[in-house]
Amino acid sequence: MPTPNPAALDFLLTRRSRPAKTLTAPVPDRVTLETLLTAAARTPDHGKLEPWRFIVLSKPALQRLAGMIPARGAALGIDPDKRGKAQDQFANADLAVAVISSPKPSDKIPQIEQVYSAGAVCLALLNAALAAGWGANWLSGWASHDRTFVTEGLDLADHETVAGFIHLGTETSAPPERPRPDLDAITTWAER
Repeated sequence: MPTPNPAALDFLLTRRSRPAKTLTAPVPDRVTLETLLTAAARTPDHGKLEPWRFIVLSKPALQRLAGMIPARGAALGIDPDKRGKAQDQFANADLAVAVISSPKPSDKIPQIEQVYSAGAVCLALLNAALAAGWGANWLSGWASHDRTFVTEGLDLADHETVAGFIHLGTETSAPPERPRPDLDAITTWAER
């Protein structure tokens, strides 16, 4: 018979990301952030390859990334409104963690499984922050998929990509609940 953890299950059934634009200082200090990163690093990792890593982005680093957005967006022909939104994502943040998908060569573990693991790290970090009482949001956007931006801005290797930017801080307002998926519409019960 399993031993239930009702508090953990209730958290998962009611968890809600906090919009990044509603997050402000204070942000987790280094010791607190190390605990959250440790929790995130406990993500399932087939083959124990650790096909991901973290880049902790403080306010100055976020400002530097924000400053790169206008020129990169213009070079790519990105709509000015989308450029502004991407710039604000970095400029208005106080702390974010870039979760980097960094697949390792392996004859046993397909690259796609390693990429899935990096996505799981994003969710684990998001949930760890929320469980610790912080506001958190997982964002990406066009800049996170632009090779020049991630190479120059984050110093990523050619095989690395951004799985997500996890924004962390103190929430200024709790968001309203939003509609959730219809379980019957997305579930098939295979009985044979």
